[in-house]
Amino acid sequence: MTGHEVTVRTPDAALGGNLDLPPGAVGVVAFAHGSGSSRHSPRNRAVAATLRDARIGTLLFDLLTPEEEHTDRATAALRFDIGLLTRRLTGAVDRLAEWEGTAGLPVGLFGASTGAAAALRSAAERPEAVVAVVSRGGRPDLAGEEALRRVRAPVLFVVGGADPRVLELNERALDALGGSGRIHVVPGAGHLFEEEGALEEVSHAASAWFARVMGGHGE
Repeated sequence: MTGHEVTVRTPDAALGGNLDLPPGAVGVVAFAHGSGSSRHSPRNRAVAATLRDARIGTLLFDLLTPEEEHTDRATAALRFDIGLLTRRLTGAVDRLAEWEGTAGLPVGLFGASTGAAAALRSAAERPEAVVAVVSRGGRPDLAGEEALRRVRAPVLFVVGGADPRVLELNERALDALGGSGRIHVVPGAGHLFEEEGALEEVSHAASAWFARVMGGHGE
């Protein structure tokens, strides 16, 4: 497996990341973490490992610079600045189209919480590049209906069964989608999928969704 640190350069930032490509990668998925998290999120790292088992590469990167992360007054606002997060995630999609090893590979997006809104907006902005999206416990409502209508990539909304408010928001987003989508409810799981077996179910559902489009062997 080829894994190394990368710098995701966007018009307004240089962001640290980790790119891991399994042998014979059939695609690559960029992760957009939720507020208060980073590329080191243990939940996203667990999902990423399952994707790599399906021959799908992963890019986990920070959406904020170290300086932004340590500016307490600005951090809360930045973490919920969906426009900013979208620009940076879209920048990552553009870099994947340029880098050796990922250029030419189908690109998927995996977004958690507020990161799901950024993933959906990026999919709307790069319909020719993004082939599939997975939202984990996401806030797709923050993407806005106009962006949802422009999404053409198939979207899987994974929601905990014990997270009724977020489930309702995801159901509304599914209705607003311009393309195809499906909701996968993990029974008994809360917003963070901390229950036994919950995160494993998220990982396998995401792997199968991306593999269906990219041609890997997700479960």
